[in-house]
Amino acid sequence: MRMFKAFLATFILSFTFLVPAVADTPAVFAFHGSGYGHGVGMSQMGARSMALSGQTSEQILMYFYKDVSIERLDDSKILRVNIGHLLSTAKISTTVKNSSLHIEQGDFGNQETTTDFLKADSISLSIIGSTVSPRVTIGKASQVLPRSRVFTIRWSGTRYLEGADTVISLTHSGTTQKYRYGQLQVRAVKAAAGYRLEITNSVRLADEYLWGVSEMPSYWPVASLEAQAIASRTYALSKAGVYRSSCDCDLYGEISDQTFLGYAKEIEKKYGLIWKDAVTRTSGLTITQAGRPITAYFFSSSGGNTELAVNAWGSERTYTQIVDDPGSLDGTLNPRFVTWDREVANNVVAAAFLLPDVATLEILSRNESGTVAQIQATSSTGIQVILRGETFRSRTKIPSAWFDLVGVQN
Repeated sequence: MRMFKAFLATFILSFTFLVPAVADTPAVFAFHGSGYGHGVGMSQMGARSMALSGQTSEQILMYFYKDVSIERLDDSKILRVNIGHLLSTAKISTTVKNSSLHIEQGDFGNQETTTDFLKADSISLSIIGSTVSPRVTIGKASQVLPRSRVFTIRWSGTRYLEGADTVISLTHSGTTQKYRYGQLQVRAVKAAAGYRLEITNSVRLADEYLWGVSEMPSYWPVASLEAQAIASRTYALSKAGVYRSSCDCDLYGEISDQTFLGYAKEIEKKYGLIWKDAVTRTSGLTITQAGRPITAYFFSSSGGNTELAVNAWGSERTYTQIVDDPGSLDGTLNPRFVTWDREVANNVVAAAFLLPDVATLEILSRNESGTVAQIQATSSTGIQVILRGETFRSRTKIPSAWFDLVGVQN
């Protein structure tokens, strides 16, 4: 959730000017800064510091979010969480002996049951044209099923299928994740490069989803974990039921929304149960404004104070505010990002500005939080483009918009 790439693209501040040509272009640009993330909402490092000083989860949240209440809302909704985006292939397997997967054509709803599912030990998925092509394996035998635009996959021990508790693994893009709850939908969705697989996990927000959210180390102080659980619940509630056709989902299971590790978070050695308990203790608690869940943004650490949504993305959110964040500047708690230095290649900087190259960079203005408000690039041919600081940060993948240009007066 921290970077909000799709959201940022909507609010790019960009102007182009022609000036006299500049001769040389440096190979890299150097940056010196502080903090990690967009800076809007709750600082996770700040929450950790406040918890260590004895503050409660409610005190933490009321400090970082403006004019809000914390109330108990119904969080039993079923979320469609994208766990595989723009894929060409994927493989789903059971990890429990003598258990099986069940696959059926169609997108079956939350309550619908059927006895027509085909059983399999593993299912390999690929995209052919505009359809999903599954190959099911049972023992040593395999069978290619008729293609379809969408399939539903279930396993035992869930609300969708009775039987022994089963854990499945999903492998794609060189990674494997485990899932214990819900059901999967696999759909062929049209993308810029043609049709691709979108895989979603339908899980209950209150527990099955939140138990798998991995946005804060589970060994951090309990009050900070509770604050994170409430913020994560609130963020998910603000997205629930807002269907996105591009991912066949309500929200992504990655950093553009919230990182969802599934069963791996729950069974994390020594600490998984601590996070699970934090979710349970805060059951239903939600950050609201005028009775509705806010989009509870949060981030890792700042350059000393938080940021306004309007400064970061150009969109006003009345519950965001600029407040001091001394925990982010604590070298013991945040040794990697109290200060940082990065070098970024010219071609990466140029791509951020949609230019062929960049000869010079200039910080034009700063926000009251200290973040870069506007940064201007000039190409070797004299073209000038201005970006919002947060947009530049996101596109170049430097840690934050609290930065200076090294070796440049600004």
